[in-house]
Formats: sequence, structure tokens, C-alpha cells
Amino acid sequence: MADTAETQQVEDSKQAARAEKKAAKLAKQIGSFAQAHGGAEGQVAYIGHEGTRIVLVGEDGGWGDLVAPTYAIAQSAVEKAGIAVHEDFDGDFAAKVKTGPYEWSRMAGIQLGGPSNG
Repeated sequence: MADTAETQQVEDSKQAARAEKKAAKLAKQIGSFAQAHGGAEGQVAYIGHEGTRIVLVGEDGGWGDLVAPTYAIAQSAVEKAGIAVHEDFDGDFAAKVKTGPYEWSRMAGIQLGGPSNG
């Protein structure tokens, strides 16, 4: 019986180490994005089985996203990166995003049957 508990404890430790490593990798990517865009803010959103999306918006209006396997890992990554995190992607935060012709043509293509990204 003790062997089962020890085995589970070892497995839990390995899983925690993997999660920490993934959070550190994401934090490094967030930091690189922030450095390239004069700083960054983010929003963390659970997207289901696929994981959790970290949306990043740079001070220059550039944006991007990353996907973490769990909400806890995403939360750890943004904390490690030291960026401001918003509850929702709306209002002043969303207004910081700058889009160009590519994004507008893609949105029109998806919504109105316009050009696709093919």
C-alpha cells in the first residue's frame, strides 16, 4: 500500500515539475513579446479541452496569443512574466489592439464570404 502512495507522490512531483517548466517557457515567450512591443498586458481565458489562451497586447498595439495546457499554468506564466492581466478583453484594453489590412480582409472573408486565407 505504501508503494502506491509513494508512486503517486513521485508522479505528482514529476507533473508539478513539468507544469513549472511549461510556465517558465511561456513566461519567457511573454517577456520576449513585451520587450519587442514596448511592454505588454494580457488576458487569460479558459478555452476548454484545448487549454487556456493568453492574449497579449503590446504598448505599440501589436498583439498575439499563446495557449497553455491548463489555466493554472497560464496564470503562473503571466505572474512570472510580470505583466498586467485583465479580467476581460473589452473596453480600453481591446481598444489598444491595432489591426491592419490583413486582419480586416480575414475578418471580412470569414464573416461576409470575402477573400479567404488560402
